[in-house]
Amino acid sequence: MLKAHYELHRLTRRTMGIVLGGGRGTRLYPLTKYRAKPAVPLCGRYRLVDIPLSNCINSGIMRIVVLTQFNSHSLNRHIMNTYHFDEFHRGSVTILAAEQTNETGDWFQGTADAVRKHLLHIYDPEISFYLILSGDQLYRMEYKELLNTHIAKNADITVSAIPVAREHAHQFGIMQVDSNGKITQFVEKPKSDEILEQLTTPSSLFEEFGINGEGKPYLASMGVYVFNAEVLIKLLREHLEWIDFGKQLIPGALKEHKVYAHMFDGFWEDIGTVRSYYEVSIAMTTDAPPFEFHDPDQPIYTHRRALPGAKISNAEIDHAIICSGVKIAQSKISNSIIGIRSVIRPNAIIKESILCGADSFEIEPTRHPSGIPMGIGEGSYIEKAIIDHNARIGKNVIIIGSNDLSNADGDGFSIRDGIVVIHKNAIISNNTKIGKV
Repeated sequence: MLKAHYELHRLTRRTMGIVLGGGRGTRLYPLTKYRAKPAVPLCGRYRLVDIPLSNCINSGIMRIVVLTQFNSHSLNRHIMNTYHFDEFHRGSVTILAAEQTNETGDWFQGTADAVRKHLLHIYDPEISFYLILSGDQLYRMEYKELLNTHIAKNADITVSAIPVAREHAHQFGIMQVDSNGKITQFVEKPKSDEILEQLTTPSSLFEEFGINGEGKPYLASMGVYVFNAEVLIKLLREHLEWIDFGKQLIPGALKEHKVYAHMFDGFWEDIGTVRSYYEVSIAMTTDAPPFEFHDPDQPIYTHRRALPGAKISNAEIDHAIICSGVKIAQSKISNSIIGIRSVIRPNAIIKESILCGADSFEIEPTRHPSGIPMGIGEGSYIEKAIIDHNARIGKNVIIIGSNDLSNADGDGFSIRDGIVVIHKNAIISNNTKIGKV
């Protein structure tokens, strides 16, 4: 038992985590208007990047890099303020932004190309495995189990896989595997019904792997990969035309390399759109949330802030997440997330909405040139909306999202997937009406 634990410890010490966060995050706009996708706020006090970083730390993987190229300032700040390791081990979380070198001067062309352009920085002869992770997913995984599968199968590449229903299959890389878990076919985001019919996985095979595939006949890639270090470096150097892991590298590697699936049967959500971000966030306010941020054995880490407790005066609150530093006065809140330092003034009503909060306390709110203090103004009504950081919502403002709203952009707001999103630092004047009002 002790020997097995020691071997696992050695295994994780020889693994480097690489978090991919370099894309523009257009599907999450306007939440990505001023920040990189991994820096998007999550559940009032976290950031998306906290999920893969916490999973790495909880799995004993302490050498981590985050690749980014767009709006990286807030991501840099968050990581610098949050992830500190002591001087007695080699742990670190490092931001690697796109850069010009003698070999290349252009932007990342895809997920694999992002890693290729940083081979000089990530190469280390002591590293045996590279763990490739997405920066926009919500899940809790013990990566030691993934590494165990990789070692047990003597794999060159291992892809984490999860069952999905047909209506979602076109959004992911879909694979077929044999009875030993070896991937025999991989198609990135299949579109046609003919191709989808060829990619179904028999329920009996799901049962052999010990996972429940009822109503989910497709095996989807989670965008979580383990590579033998020499295999990844060889593939990236020899196939410059392979710029994306899902589209080219994984399918192309099937011909010459041993590529296996690691079956995952827990909660997993790809937070790639405003709708998915909204729905999974609101689900956290229910009696039985799909994901628990607090697990004493596998906590989700984030920036520790010296904030006072929430101050609530004569308010009605039902099924809500209320974070530190919040001030709520004589308001009604239901099925909502109220992020750090949020201020909600008298007679406001907040329903099924996400308030991301504020980056700092406003000491003298009336001195702002707009005359509108940060937070939610008196008498305002907000439903099915996302209010980004530092927004100033005036008095008697009405903001209502609805599924029948078309995508649109306005002064300080956008409508995406029926959700009204108030931009970071936006100023919404008194008596404004936005959405289905």
